[in-house]
Amino acid sequence: MSPAAPSFSLAGRRALVTGSSQGIGLALAGGLAASGAHLVLNGRDEAKLAAAAATLTAEGLSVEARAFDVAAEEQVAAAAAALGPIDILVNNAGITRRAPLVDMTLADWQQVIDTNLTSAFLVARAFAPGMIERGAGKIINVCSVMSYLARPTTGNYAAGKGGLAMLTKAMTAEWAQHNIQINGLAPGYIETELTAPLVADPQFSGWVTSRTPARRWGQVADLVGPTVFLASPASNYVNGHLLVADGGMLSVI
Repeated sequence: MSPAAPSFSLAGRRALVTGSSQGIGLALAGGLAASGAHLVLNGRDEAKLAAAAATLTAEGLSVEARAFDVAAEEQVAAAAAALGPIDILVNNAGITRRAPLVDMTLADWQQVIDTNLTSAFLVARAFAPGMIERGAGKIINVCSVMSYLARPTTGNYAAGKGGLAMLTKAMTAEWAQHNIQINGLAPGYIETELTAPLVADPQFSGWVTSRTPARRWGQVADLVGPTVFLASPASNYVNGHLLVADGGMLSVI
């Protein structure tokens, strides 16, 4: 007898997506909610977060908003206590501060590492005990092609995303035995509000499209399917993996 087709339904699951008031995070949140999950949006800007929640609610999706700083240990602990069980955690929060390494300030280095790497440790540490107790959970760390590669002026970002890839494996080493699947999503160059200046730069945009076999920038919608897969029962034996969605960029030189 052939095995049953896998289920991609997230009905009955509660999902938290950090940094989800705009861009990639909001798109991933919408995709998870559209697949049946109750969604908790997160960000630091309460007005922007409320607007994002209203947008998804108007689409008939089950959404609530929770403002807290994912890089602040006390705020993360308080949010975890208030929210209760989370079945799907997407560590998406991230920033960039560009500068050559010899000119980069310690503050710009530390802020990127804290937001892009340490926050994933703090948030996962807060919610993993509940997943362990229930014997089930999904954690998706939003990494990057810069988990593998680097460009000038992005040393802090590449270090953070490279560390996040290894943190994904470390979480797997410790938590997979509890039926928790921890994986990374590694986007290529994605068109968002934050990358709009780069998209509008003919030289940089030309480099991206020429370097990418798909010959285009990625869209946030391109990341929804991989995320739903990693959050769903269809990926129950996938662990410690980085799913790359980059239009083929890492496949060529």
